[in-house]
Amino acid sequence: MNRTLRFICVAAAIAVAATALPAPTFAFGDNGNGNAYGKNKDYPYGAEQTSSRPYSIGLWGDLPYSQSQADAIPTVIQDMNSQDLAFTVQDGDLRQGSGVPSCADNTSNGVGGVVDNGNIYQRGLAYFNALRAPAIFTTGDNDWTDCDRKSLGSEARNSLKMLDYERSLFFSTPYTLGQNKFLQEVQSAPTCKGFLTGTDGPTADKTQSETYTYKDVACVENRRWIVGKVMYAVLNIQGSCDNLCDDYPDPVEHGARIAADIAWMQSTFQTAIDQGCVAIMFISQADPGWDDTDATRAPTRNPQTLVEDDSAKATDGYGDFLRALRTQVIAFGKPVAYVNGDSHYLRVDKPLLDTTGKRVVNFTRVETFGDHQPALGDVNWLKVNVDPSSREVFSYEPQVVNRDVLVP
Repeated sequence: MNRTLRFICVAAAIAVAATALPAPTFAFGDNGNGNAYGKNKDYPYGAEQTSSRPYSIGLWGDLPYSQSQADAIPTVIQDMNSQDLAFTVQDGDLRQGSGVPSCADNTSNGVGGVVDNGNIYQRGLAYFNALRAPAIFTTGDNDWTDCDRKSLGSEARNSLKMLDYERSLFFSTPYTLGQNKFLQEVQSAPTCKGFLTGTDGPTADKTQSETYTYKDVACVENRRWIVGKVMYAVLNIQGSCDNLCDDYPDPVEHGARIAADIAWMQSTFQTAIDQGCVAIMFISQADPGWDDTDATRAPTRNPQTLVEDDSAKATDGYGDFLRALRTQVIAFGKPVAYVNGDSHYLRVDKPLLDTTGKRVVNFTRVETFGDHQPALGDVNWLKVNVDPSSREVFSYEPQVVNRDVLVP
């Protein structure tokens, strides 16, 4: 039986404006010592950190895509709970993009029953609440942008409505999920778009958005936090061209959100500099593509200009963000890791080049385990060891815990 543990939590809670990018003011609570206490020990959270003590975190995502994968998730959670992790992050996609389960309530699990907990969102929340360490989630395209696919028929749902629902379910407070929690800094400006009027699918013209009018809402899913001397941030950046292609694309929604993402990313670098952080890790869902080497898994783009050069280049949702990110990475000069799911292929490499074709060596792309159809899938997780006193700060250990269902 899980035990509820009491934490003394501290972290940043002041939003950073998009234009001036000032350093935020951090307020401490309780004893003012910047520590969170509990089973995951006394890792220092929050601002003004000086600790260089090593710790570990857990990364996972793009799961489950089928009931057989859902059946294997408890093993992943049990394994993460058995290790001393400062926190975990799930980088999006609580379902597959087409077919069952859909984003609707009481959707089929594909094997003659209903998805656990009634829908994919409540099922996901149950996963996060089962994790002992603080749990962070960043949304995936299968969770919302793909919910409106016309092929889903009567179970298709307006994508922006589903993002609004995720915001209310997973991001209603400034704290993490999980059995133990800490406070995060949450973006409030610039704003994203929420649903005001429109329809649920499928409508006749799938080239147009199903949302007719919008409201301005805080991008509460974009968050950041400091553990030790390392800055972390999650960004709502999605596969499927970041909502610019596939059924019912929505350039209005995309335009507001990517502007907010760029502002959050830039202010994260500035805050990391102001706080004396030794490294930064960003986590999002999308594999945006970094070069021309792998058209099977991501958009291809000229690695020097970062301009998409494949057949879908007219709906590139990532180029502006990537160019802004590269500028910041080079200026920062310290280790920067960019974690994504989306392509379902575990890899750690250095694909980013500068405008002259030289490798940006302080940048590392990290892609987590995920579904690998038609087999059961890589239902495993990635352990990241973080040593703020080391040269590279991050090192990586794949945790293959479901060997019994993956190996004949």
